[in-house]
Amino acid sequence: MRVTSKGQVTIPRDLRELVGIEPNSEVIFGLEGGVITLTPKHGTTADADRARLDRFIATLEELGGTGDQAIDADELMRITRDR
Repeated sequence: MRVTSKGQVTIPRDLRELVGIEPNSEVIFGLEGGVITLTPKHGTTADADRARLDRFIATLEELGGTGDQAIDADELMRITRDR
């Protein structure tokens, strides 16, 4: 896909339909970890996905550092296989 001299790109029709971007609708650009994201401004699915992701990240942050550092990878695999 090429970017025009005006900085424009064409979003393929199947992708527009998949996320609900219609002619004259508004979109939001974001930057996450060096990746540019594009979402419909009033996309309820996108809002729900973002809320779910935020809850997941918060849970991961709460769990950070709670594991037993004395267990190595081989021991962890043995424990989880025997469940």
